[in-house]
Amino acid sequence: MKVVRDPVHGYIELDELAQALLDTPQMQRLRRIRQLGLSHLVYPGANHTRFEHSLGTYHLTCQLLKQIDVHQPEEVKVAALLHDIGHGPFSHVTEELIRRYTRHGHDEISHIIRQPEIAGVLDRFSIKPSAIVAHVKGETTIGNILNSEIDMDRMDYLVRDAHYTGVAYGVIDLERLIHSLKFHERRFVIGAGGLQAAESLLVSRFFMHPTVYYHHVSRIAETMLLRACEHALSEGSLDPVRLQFMDDAMLEAALMEAGGYAGELMERIRNRRLFKRSLYASFTSVSGDVVERYRGSPERLEQELAEEAGVPEGYVLVDIPEMPEMSEMKVMIVVNDRLVCLEQVSPIVGNLEQAHLDNWRMGVYTLPEHRERVTSAAREFFQVKKDSRQLDLSEMLGN
Repeated sequence: MKVVRDPVHGYIELDELAQALLDTPQMQRLRRIRQLGLSHLVYPGANHTRFEHSLGTYHLTCQLLKQIDVHQPEEVKVAALLHDIGHGPFSHVTEELIRRYTRHGHDEISHIIRQPEIAGVLDRFSIKPSAIVAHVKGETTIGNILNSEIDMDRMDYLVRDAHYTGVAYGVIDLERLIHSLKFHERRFVIGAGGLQAAESLLVSRFFMHPTVYYHHVSRIAETMLLRACEHALSEGSLDPVRLQFMDDAMLEAALMEAGGYAGELMERIRNRRLFKRSLYASFTSVSGDVVERYRGSPERLEQELAEEAGVPEGYVLVDIPEMPEMSEMKVMIVVNDRLVCLEQVSPIVGNLEQAHLDNWRMGVYTLPEHRERVTSAAREFFQVKKDSRQLDLSEMLGN
């Protein structure tokens, strides 16, 4: 048994199997992938990695397994440790791009654990790779521990992301929440005593979403990186199969070496010379029909807006996020020995859904010198209406 010190959870115990998996090159790659992509451009401390998060998820899973009876607990521990091994560089920034070219999401890890280093460890400890894949994807009952409305994965990343960004929204009673979790009628649920702890997790995620995960500077940098990758892929200077096995530094170097438009965008990100907001609009202030029409093809919209504003192609970027969803609201809680949806027993949770929708923003970004013209063209194109909601401080300052 080996013990490592974690700044979030304290000491984490690693058995022989966990140590062997951590020593594989596939797991070591996660040391070089930032958990929060480009959020360090906003929060300088946000340099924690997928490796640390994997250790944290493993630790919380081990804590949970001490109190519930599970068949083949070693499989679940391995799945917890390997659950993020499929992430590409800069985490979620490149995920959709990798899926588009390879049909592999980050939870599709079968092609990775078949590689000899990991396959050898699993074989030595008589662990079935197919079982690990199923657990990670949440296709088994016990897999809900890692992939469900409320799981060890999100418990760790919420407190970890709050810790490293320095925001004050990661106060979750993890010990109480874990002790309240159980299986009831083959479903992973919260016991009645865990209601307040579950509420704290939901409220934390609600505040983390606009403050950290969808901070406008992060969104601008991520959109720039995505367009740089798309351009390099179209030019043949970036291989989509190789992309999924890169780390952050490898992708950064590849884009700089590609030069041209991709290299320029990467250089701007490296030196934080980012595009600026021309439009940052809520769902109620823009034409929903226009948003839905262009959601799957923002590049076509970018070309139209650039032409309308008289801006060179590639210097208007459009960011249309998916509509927000808080699946945790649908988690079941045991009340008087029957299952009830959490949002039905908690007024706090019930009110978060609309509030979460109110946080949604669509962005149009450009260079500072083009900002006025692009703003005018974008406001007309999206038929922007006056938004009666209270502006946040960053929007009032125009940052």
